Amino acid sequence: MSDSTTGKLNCWQFKNCGREPGGVLTELVGECPVARTMKYDGLNDGIGAGRACWMVRNAACKEAQNMSAPVDPCHTCDFYKRVVFEQDEETCFRYTSIPV
Repeated sequence: MSDSTTGKLNCWQFKNCGREPGGVLTELVGECPVARTMKYDGLNDGIGAGRACWMVRNAACKEAQNMSAPVDPCHTCDFYKRVVFEQDEETCFRYTSIPV
């Protein structure tokens, strides 16, 4: 379940954030918990929570850091929209509104 086998990107690949395990920015700013959240491994064909990053409360992306916004900031995220589009084509998109 990775970019090479499904053609689908995980959030850290799409955003090129450098905060995935072994990423170029992990020593400087820390690792994002999304890749290590194995509870969602395989969900929407992702690694860890890589294609369900909106489920991880302390995700490193700027959208998730604004969780106090009146509207869920992830719904306006380009990556979220991409996952919805790709998974809707297969009618297997899974979303839940209770982050871990």
